[in-house]
Amino acid sequence: MGRLNQLLFERSSGGFDWLLVASAVVLSFFGLVTMNSFTGDSPLFTRQLIWIGVSLVVMWAVSRIDARIFYRTGVITAIYVGTVVSLVLVLFFGTIVLGAQNRFDFGFFAFQPSDPAQLALVLVLAKYFARRHMEIGHFKHILVSGAYTFVIFALLFLQPDFGMAVIIFSIWLGMVLIAGISRTHLALVFAMGVIAFAGLWTFGLAEYQQQRILTFLHPLADIQGSGWNAYQATIAVGSGGITGKGIGYGSQSKLAFLPEYETDFIFAAFAEEWGFIGVILLFLMFGILFWRLLVHAWYASTNFETLVSAGVILFFLAHVIIHVGMNIGIMPVTGITLPFLSYGGSHLVTEFAALGLILAMQRYERSVQREELDHELEGFEDA
Repeated sequence: MGRLNQLLFERSSGGFDWLLVASAVVLSFFGLVTMNSFTGDSPLFTRQLIWIGVSLVVMWAVSRIDARIFYRTGVITAIYVGTVVSLVLVLFFGTIVLGAQNRFDFGFFAFQPSDPAQLALVLVLAKYFARRHMEIGHFKHILVSGAYTFVIFALLFLQPDFGMAVIIFSIWLGMVLIAGISRTHLALVFAMGVIAFAGLWTFGLAEYQQQRILTFLHPLADIQGSGWNAYQATIAVGSGGITGKGIGYGSQSKLAFLPEYETDFIFAAFAEEWGFIGVILLFLMFGILFWRLLVHAWYASTNFETLVSAGVILFFLAHVIIHVGMNIGIMPVTGITLPFLSYGGSHLVTEFAALGLILAMQRYERSVQREELDHELEGFEDA
């Protein structure tokens, strides 16, 4: 057992986790080949290739930052305020795409503030809980952290981007649990969530959003209407069989039966072309990614860095679960991308930036008493 633990939690040598980066690059490659087609040219393939290159540069640049700068309260406050301001501005000046006003269109590229908002929330919550880990049992800290989260949640909901709002809530809930919420408080949080959902259903959700949830409960009730996308996605996944139809030859995606196959339904397109074996390989790559992030959380020098690593895991995991779930018909269609695979610059840059942040923190991983380092953190942040 000791040897197994050593193998599973072995740190990378040389100050750079090549295995973590390699798993992300392989996942990006899977997305590229799924966008491409041997029956015609795909303009998104070239654009995504450029975005991958840009994202790798951003990851390298972030990895060179002295991560201790995030110990400072002023830095985290500036990140949070900047995030909120960008989400407010997009409500007034953003471009409407598929009914959601959630991006700034600069012509040669579009920026979606909701993507970096997820990473910003991870940093804010990690900072908040790290400073209060000895008194996390007090319910007021759940309320305060919930208030920080609710501001971002509400602004995303107003766009409306219900799927991203769910991701924000998932990150908060996961980090609250990791921080050490009591069972009583957990039950209260879920009760509050049920009440909030009932209120949103009655007063907040648009008719088409309600229809998506109803379609989840009865996916075959309106195949030609609101259930079309989910139905076509399940057909694509099932038709892949064991070995798939071949890279570039997915009939559901390439013949336009499956909409948005480069973004919201890229898992279904991938499964159709790569089959069950390809899906296992895909999950293996995600498994390696999560394993390496867990290793960094295990060896993190302070509670703050542990919570950041855990938050990044929750960020990726929420996307994977919801995206795959809606592609196989067990979750409502909410327009959530699959990390590193789906087309788009904003989310790809954010995801690689998150890895860069973990790599920057890796330089301070050391085998010393956690209490001593937390005391050092408190002295640094008040400087």
